[in-house]
Amino acid sequence: MADDDLGEVIVELVRNGPYVKCSAIHVATGREVSAIGPVNEPKSVERVAIAKLRRALASG
Repeated sequence: MADDDLGEVIVELVRNGPYVKCSAIHVATGREVSAIGPVNEPKSVERVAIAKLRRALASG
């Protein structure tokens, strides 16, 4: 796994009032992580979720 290439990742954004939850699932391993943040910054919350996924995959 290269730093820039996670492979296929499924990203889901769900709004709950003033917050948005972003779940990121790595297709090859089934590993799932999530991040929660303000609804007006969905791309930032997605970046956090992807970063958490990278760390989760790196730690094994």
